[in-house]
Amino acid sequence: MQDKIDQLRTLSVSPQALFIDGAWRPPVDGAAMDVISPIDGSRLTTIADAGAEDVDRAVVAARRAFEKGSWSRTAPAERKKVLLKIAELIEKNALELAVLGVRDNGTEISMALKAEPGSAAGTFRYYAEAIDKVYGEIAPTADNILGLIHREPVGVVAAIVPWNFPMMIGAWKIAPALAAGNSVVLKPAEGASLTLLRLAALCAEAGLPDGVLNVVTGRGAVSGEALGLHMDIDVLAFTGSGPVGRRLLEYSARSNLKRVYLELGGKSPNIVFADAPDLDQAAKVSAYGIFRNSGQVCVAGSRLLVEKSIHAEFSEKVAGIATAMRVGDPLQLSTEAGAISSAIQLEKNLGHVDRALAEGALLRTGGTRTLEETGGYYMRPAVFDVTPSMMLAREEVFGPILSIIPFKTESEALEIANATEYGLASAVWTSNLSRAHRMVRGIRAGVVHVNTYGGSDNSVPLGGVKQSGNGHDKSLHALDKYVDLKTAWIQL
Repeated sequence: MQDKIDQLRTLSVSPQALFIDGAWRPPVDGAAMDVISPIDGSRLTTIADAGAEDVDRAVVAARRAFEKGSWSRTAPAERKKVLLKIAELIEKNALELAVLGVRDNGTEISMALKAEPGSAAGTFRYYAEAIDKVYGEIAPTADNILGLIHREPVGVVAAIVPWNFPMMIGAWKIAPALAAGNSVVLKPAEGASLTLLRLAALCAEAGLPDGVLNVVTGRGAVSGEALGLHMDIDVLAFTGSGPVGRRLLEYSARSNLKRVYLELGGKSPNIVFADAPDLDQAAKVSAYGIFRNSGQVCVAGSRLLVEKSIHAEFSEKVAGIATAMRVGDPLQLSTEAGAISSAIQLEKNLGHVDRALAEGALLRTGGTRTLEETGGYYMRPAVFDVTPSMMLAREEVFGPILSIIPFKTESEALEIANATEYGLASAVWTSNLSRAHRMVRGIRAGVVHVNTYGGSDNSVPLGGVKQSGNGHDKSLHALDKYVDLKTAWIQL
């Protein structure tokens, strides 16, 4: 496989246009943005820099397709066939898609293969198989009344997705929205648009009607704002930062009160008790739970809470794993942590290291830039001992930086775990079944792992509480975001 990866890494990538109404179209003003590969800092290609007029063209096309009914009024079983074909085409082109994505955002290829095209294909297949099995309801009413509850597509869905896992997160939003019969306008991140543009072509090849999926690339401050303010978008689904999420809520209030669903990251606690079933395994999974994809994972276990009696021993285990991790060329199958997504993100990460040191945090390993001679953006995984009040223990970093915090009791662990504005993911390691259930109940987070970290599939929802957002991706619950309920009250 490595030989094939090496061949694909050298392929030229043509300048990319917008995908609107089933065709590739240049932006109205012809503006473009450079795509810089984090692998070596080189210019990979360009993408179109859409403006408000381009966004409007895409929304008009989506609305026209929805009203025409070539997708929205098609039987679910017919939509299923197209979605299954999309999944098939993703799998057929999986290696090409994975390599293209790695060249764009720097995720290590061993992870990208599974997390990007692998996950996206599974997501399209899941919602394809589900949609013709979702029923309406009959209300319990009087004998002379028939109360029907219909589920109908909302109309036009805008999806704004981040740069860390664009295909995976894109599919989490596109697949259920399309399955429910909606039209979609997708806005990828500036730093990771290439695979989603390729996905648009695969969707068209699979038979998705023109205008049902449109992709507009460009700056969030321009095209993202235009989506947020557009009067003809019914639902906006977003994964990204808290400040941008707040702006999107403001845009909704200033426009048509579109529903806005937000996944805004986290500062997830990973709690290890002394009675964890296998401390070596817990240390390995905990390290990989923060350092894979160079920490650029919304559910990353960035706060490691360790029971005091094993704190020194366990911290050394984790630090040793971090020190030994193979950081480097993300297109090498042996690489365990790839590139930081951009020079700007690398600078932010190093700034967090400097501030932590200034606050008195103890650096056990890493925290420095590495492989600078490649021209790319690489960083050694950092492990810090911190106190709960330090900034590094409270702020989302989105980089390969782990904060370790000791605790003495179960109640103290819960107090530290919940002392954050976020509530996305978490984990507990213990052999005590009662304690595991108490912690699942007590931790304020959308996901609580027990004796593992990560790995959940489409059968369960992913969503946060507190300032980690609202609504859910994955599972049948994701469909709730993209349907309206309509009551029919019939006198018999």
